Amino acid sequence: MGVTLVTGATGLVGSHVARAVVARGDRVRVIVPDGARLELLDGLDAEVVVADALDTRAVRRALKDVDRLFHVAGATTLRAGWRELHRANVLGTRVVLEEALRAGVERTVHTSAVAAIGPAGHGTVTADETQVFNAARVGVTYANAKAEAEREALRVCAQGLPLVIVNPAHVLGRGDIHRSSTELVRRFLRREIPVYVDGTLCIVSAEDVARGHLLAAEHGAVGERYILGGRNFTNDRLFADLGRLSGVEPPAVKLPLHAALAVARGFEAMPGRPAITVEEIRALSLRWAYRSTKAKRDLGWSTGHHEQPLIDTIEWYREREPADVGRPGSRQPLALRVAGFGTRRLTAAARVLRD
Repeated sequence: MGVTLVTGATGLVGSHVARAVVARGDRVRVIVPDGARLELLDGLDAEVVVADALDTRAVRRALKDVDRLFHVAGATTLRAGWRELHRANVLGTRVVLEEALRAGVERTVHTSAVAAIGPAGHGTVTADETQVFNAARVGVTYANAKAEAEREALRVCAQGLPLVIVNPAHVLGRGDIHRSSTELVRRFLRREIPVYVDGTLCIVSAEDVARGHLLAAEHGAVGERYILGGRNFTNDRLFADLGRLSGVEPPAVKLPLHAALAVARGFEAMPGRPAITVEEIRALSLRWAYRSTKAKRDLGWSTGHHEQPLIDTIEWYREREPADVGRPGSRQPLALRVAGFGTRRLTAAARVLRD
């Protein structure tokens, strides 16, 4: 029996994938960067190889005797610059998959993201795998990097690597030690979201995404991609549900996009880490709404209850940061509550004048 190699196993999705393939009975090897935090690998029956995903020789050694590869590694934060995102997502994918082709790996699953598909277009309720990515319309650096990484994966697939792509939606769950996709929930619990805008976000649990990876490896068609998405939440509904499940009052100030962008530019002009960035507002304003019909039909994939990833993330942060996240009954800062009240009154008055 050959070896199953998992990259990115110290991250949220990668750690769940690694545990899933160990639980299945595979001989598992994981690649971790030098100095990486290994707490998510505690108790995991896997061989750990320290290597940089851009180190061709190290990756080549790690791929020895590997017949299945899950390439999960990549950068996900919206606050990273193009250089970091391109290095982690595009160049890393190029090196790992080209070496997998050289090594004769029998099956590869490349972890992309729904960002590489782009948000649902105008007049479209939800997007699917047939949508063509439009960088000019999306305007989010992270999405551009994931789309380019996906093109790299398909290029190597065309050269002969048996590869399947999965496109997880916004992943929540336990174990996000790097505070990537669950940072939104953390900031909600810490009452650190000063303003928000209309938009939609598709939420899925890390456990469901890991199962989708294994199903894609078993049943996915080479060269195809599969969206792994759960419930589509409007931002209003997402924050309301997070508030109901956590007992923390939702953000108070909702603004039109142009006003929220102006606020974000103001934060970015101030010293220190901004409370919210222009890139985050742009991403939050888009309609990241998807249907997973193809994965359910072709892979036999399914998801658990739509509230579970929210609950798991809330509980995980309360266990890890009990002194920093809001307890049930926590309210937004007074200044934001006052601003939110004023904004709602102005919006209502404007609506009356229009009518």
